[in-house]
Amino acid sequence: MTLRTYTLHVPEGAVRGDPLALERAQLVRDGFSWSAFAFTVLWFVRHRLWLAALLVLAGLVILALIGRSLGLPPAAGVLVSLLASLLVGLEASSLRRWTYGRRGSPARDAVIAATHEEAEMKAATRWLDPEAARRPAVANSAPAPARPAPRHDADTALGFFPASEGGR
Repeated sequence: MTLRTYTLHVPEGAVRGDPLALERAQLVRDGFSWSAFAFTVLWFVRHRLWLAALLVLAGLVILALIGRSLGLPPAAGVLVSLLASLLVGLEASSLRRWTYGRRGSPARDAVIAATHEEAEMKAATRWLDPEAARRPAVANSAPAPARPAPRHDADTALGFFPASEGGR
């Protein structure tokens, strides 16, 4: 089972615990997007990311025009298109997060989950619990043990890893 990171984007100024803000929230999965790789511009249109769709479309058209003006063979054009689609698949989630932040819905929380449904449940639970903002996300652990003082013997080789020298 693969765990993924999801970011929760709610309208700016929303107060934790407000169910109306949660209704307008967006949950964005981090990582490679196969559908953005396969459908590039249509993926952005489907998610109503108009500016990003125009930028990607303009970039693809410019790449095609440059390839044509350089006289690249069709196989090279296909390879360039695949590489551009790969880049879109890699950066689609980041472009969604950027667009939501620009529209006034910045990332306010992040959850780790195996499925989108699990991420929705975790994000909703954390958002609706007003005490969650005051609790630390990770339990406090014991402080790390003190490191032994480095030895400065004649057999210490130029100071490389002096703390591990004591176990000879």
